[in-house]
Amino acid sequence: HVQLVESGGGSVQAGGSLRLTCEGSGSFHSTWCMGWFRQAPGKEREGVAVIDSDGLAKYADSVKGRFTISQDNAKNTLYLQMNSLKPEDTGMYYCAAGSSVYCIGDSFKMWKKFGYWGQGTQVTVS
Repeated sequence: HVQLVESGGGSVQAGGSLRLTCEGSGSFHSTWCMGWFRQAPGKEREGVAVIDSDGLAKYADSVKGRFTISQDNAKNTLYLQMNSLKPEDTGMYYCAAGSSVYCIGDSFKMWKKFGYWGQGTQVTVS
């Protein structure tokens, strides 16, 4: 059983920063692809950033240069540092884990393939 718990969301003004944290517990696999996804009201969930077990990260074009994904494997913890936030970054942010193949190329866009999800944390940028 795997459990993911996100925290760190909140309300900020445009240009501000937030750091999201995802704490994992249970039967983690060391080679999983870990990622952050978001869903705005009325829109489909989308991939924001993923990171593989070697620390190689991939980002959606909309967040490149502003967001940084990182992980602490010893603590089973995933982070998302979000800088220069924009109103269009508003949404529910989810942490997810999936097969390592979904960290290859643009595969992380196939969010439905990720098998484990947290409950989400709300980010509001005004």
